[in-house]
Amino acid sequence: MATYAIGDIQGCFGPFMTLLRQIDFQPGRDTLWLTGDLVNRGPESLQVLRWVFEHQDCVQTVLGNHDLHLLAVAEGYGKLRSDDTLAAILDAADCKVLLDWLRCQPLMIYEQGHAMVHAGLLPGWSIKKALRLAEEVEVELSGSNHRAFFARLYGNKPVRWSDELKGMDRLRLIVNVMTRMRFINDDNELDLAYKGERERAPANLRPWFEAPARRSAGTPIICGHWSALGLFISDDVLAIDSGCLWGGSLTALRLEDHAVFSLPCKAYCEIVKA
Repeated sequence: MATYAIGDIQGCFGPFMTLLRQIDFQPGRDTLWLTGDLVNRGPESLQVLRWVFEHQDCVQTVLGNHDLHLLAVAEGYGKLRSDDTLAAILDAADCKVLLDWLRCQPLMIYEQGHAMVHAGLLPGWSIKKALRLAEEVEVELSGSNHRAFFARLYGNKPVRWSDELKGMDRLRLIVNVMTRMRFINDDNELDLAYKGERERAPANLRPWFEAPARRSAGTPIICGHWSALGLFISDDVLAIDSGCLWGGSLTALRLEDHAVFSLPCKAYCEIVKA
């Protein structure tokens, strides 16, 4: 019996199935944690979503920015981009069932001494506080007023957290932190402009997990979202988006001992692009 966390799949169903065989994942015996971005950009988003839905008894996933984009587009807010690969889901007979389930998934989980969130947490948020803030969004997403939420979801502001924030400004910032953040500036403000490698970041930016006095320090946080960072393992940050979609690898992390299992995806990506 083991729990495995797997990084961003993004519609790469073939590598996902191969990695599950590699780690000998057995539904009913083992548990799977997924870092979000189940869908988009890869060629088999519908297959990924259906598999996770069918195995929900042994799978936990958090929402990523691409998952939320799918939900927003399905509700009539936001537009499909030229590189989106979501049409098969939107046209599927079981689309409503799948998306109603996806909409009710959490932004963050905490179990077995580990937290998981798609992107990261602000330095002033403890694990306990972050879970409470995630729940505020989850209530809106799963409730009857979710269309109003998606109508105002998109946007990059505000960039600075305050406990006094209210309404959609508050909810949007929570979502942007937990599903889109990579860097913060010297004032602990969210920076969504730079998306590249950590070593080449502007001097006033730092990865969210390098902020001094980070209140979530000491608790292992599993995250994805940042393929340019690659696999990054420290005592309390377990970043496992290793860029399968871009020809990198798909990574699984076993929670019990932090053993890492990686599947190279270059050949798969070359076949898909051919």
